[in-house]
Amino acid sequence: MADALVYLYAIGDAALASLILGGLVGVGGAPVRVLASGRLAAVVSSVDPQQFREESLRRNLENLPWLTATARAHHRVVDAIGRDHPIAPLRLATVYLDDEKVRALIDAQEEAFAAALDRIRGRQEWGVKAFAAAHPDPDQGDDDSALGPGAAYLLRRRDARERASRLRREVQEVVEDLHQGLAAASSASRRYPPQDPSLSGRREDMVLNAAYLVEVGGSTEAFTDVVNSWRSPHIQVTLTGPWPPYSFAALEEP
Repeated sequence: MADALVYLYAIGDAALASLILGGLVGVGGAPVRVLASGRLAAVVSSVDPQQFREESLRRNLENLPWLTATARAHHRVVDAIGRDHPIAPLRLATVYLDDEKVRALIDAQEEAFAAALDRIRGRQEWGVKAFAAAHPDPDQGDDDSALGPGAAYLLRRRDARERASRLRREVQEVVEDLHQGLAAASSASRRYPPQDPSLSGRREDMVLNAAYLVEVGGSTEAFTDVVNSWRSPHIQVTLTGPWPPYSFAALEEP
């Protein structure tokens, strides 16, 4: 591809240079290759400059079909290599003019990348989301026969607010207990803002959205046991993974 730009997926150990990639393709269907420099290596492919030059890229990032296809290709490459090798993923659509610019990045940020790789070595990422369980409408209740309709209504409204407030506190306490248990069984954790129902696909309120870095082996079993054994009438818990540790190794160029 004449005058192609270089798309950067991730940084890993120099040993990546000896990988047999087995026809792995990335963005735009281009074959994935590895560029080594010193003790590190970059996972890259060539991309069409017409799509990734600054002005074109700005337009394409607002094109949902293009963005979806690019994101899937990016994550496919990272997932394929990250299953068996520690890698620090780069953000979507990170491109450089040529191979030498990528090697210059590796050399300039060698210590930061090496530290990130050491942090995630032998570990995987697990995602945990918790949703508030559905409860009966707290505004429902029997009228107090000793009160008039207006006073009874106001009393029910007050009681409903108190029950709702108490329930929110109980849910938050349960969520904190769950998170503390998961954090204790992991090497590191990251909490994110709850997702909107349109993204989560659930009608219930999301009350925990977190990622955990867990050592492969016995620690994984201990971690998943915390989730699988969790019982609470207040929340429903979902577990996803294992994933390459995006939340704990992703680095962006300076």
